[in-house]
Amino acid sequence: MFRAPPPERRRRGDLVAAALLVLVLVGAAVLLGRSSDIAGTTARTASRPITPPAPAAAAPAGFAETWRAPSAATATPLVSGPAVVTADGSTVTGRDAVTGEERWSYARDLPLCTAAAGFPGVENGRVLALYANEDGPAAPGGDGPYCSELTMLGAVTGARVSARNPDARPGTELLADDTYVLATGGEHLEVWRSDLVRTLEYGTVPAQEQVGRQPRPGCGYPSVTLADMRVAVIERCPAEDADRLTVLVTDGKDGAETPEERFSQLLPGTGAAVVGVAQDRVAVTVPGAADGGEGGEGGEGGRLVVFDGAGAQVAVTELDVAGPDPDPAGGYVPATGDDTRRYVFTGSAVLALDAGELALLWSFPDALGPPVRYGTDLLVPVPGGLAVLDPARGTPRRLIPVQRGDDTAPVLVATQGEVLLEQRGAEVIALSPTP
Repeated sequence: MFRAPPPERRRRGDLVAAALLVLVLVGAAVLLGRSSDIAGTTARTASRPITPPAPAAAAPAGFAETWRAPSAATATPLVSGPAVVTADGSTVTGRDAVTGEERWSYARDLPLCTAAAGFPGVENGRVLALYANEDGPAAPGGDGPYCSELTMLGAVTGARVSARNPDARPGTELLADDTYVLATGGEHLEVWRSDLVRTLEYGTVPAQEQVGRQPRPGCGYPSVTLADMRVAVIERCPAEDADRLTVLVTDGKDGAETPEERFSQLLPGTGAAVVGVAQDRVAVTVPGAADGGEGGEGGEGGRLVVFDGAGAQVAVTELDVAGPDPDPAGGYVPATGDDTRRYVFTGSAVLALDAGELALLWSFPDALGPPVRYGTDLLVPVPGGLAVLDPARGTPRRLIPVQRGDDTAPVLVATQGEVLLEQRGAEVIALSPTP
């Protein structure tokens, strides 16, 4: 009768080797788990949908505070999808706009650099949380570790969607639109697509793959903005006596490591700030004479100068209000916008620009922050409350009183339906309409 051969005999040495191999693999898995992002993460996703409040129709008779929450890692109130998002310490939280109730949260064992909302057309929006990793590379000049841990969350549930490791510097802010997000920086800029693929790296690059791809490394970038697949940046370079305006494509044909310029040219003098960019226009504020020559006096806030897509100057307008700081905090001049206008906050006044041509439409003095559309009205934070403006002309209609305690500090505003949100320092305050 045929018999199968007996199983292979296992010697004692084979068993010991196998056991050691298993122990090594288990140890490596444990070590990897402890050192991975997951090990230092606490995530709680939403258990039920967040219902946004009813849309605003027009400015109400008054507002009443309904809740407040700490949010030191945001520069402006964040609204993404149905959620109001706060970011403080190491935690990003998605909240119900009406009640302030926490619906989801995401926390790392790392300090938050900043957070932003973006990509509203992608599954009801995304939330970007940027962390500083003390075990990662350090920024030059002793400014601390890079902000090198970026996590993207879904705004509806707070679930983790994607992540990447950027080279953002301490003090960076994230500027996001429908398709791209820009990390600002004093000598380095980065742009990522909505899938977090890097599409542009500009300036002093930590690990440049090929030398000579950056046109002017070593320059400073005090003012920058992002819109319509364009990045407009003011450059201050050691070898140049005047500011330089450069417009970059967010996703150039030669890849992220080779910036693609639309144009780059010197401006007359220093002190410029970029305040708007559109498909075929870019607007900057500059001090000095209206003719762009030497000497002379401009308006109280200097001039608004508009260039076309090739860098040709197409308009110059004197400003009758104070111009923006040429070195704004975070590297950008605060602004809001709607379908027809861009509203720029200079630090003490509002400039309303046409969204396409970037021409000056009107200005409004004595503001605490940029305005926000509220139904058919425009609300501007001012000392003592909120000024209701005619959006087309900028003329005040009435004042809605709001008690803030400090009538001089900046106030950044946003809306989630009929709920008005104010960022005051390190807090977000929700105001609901009163009958």
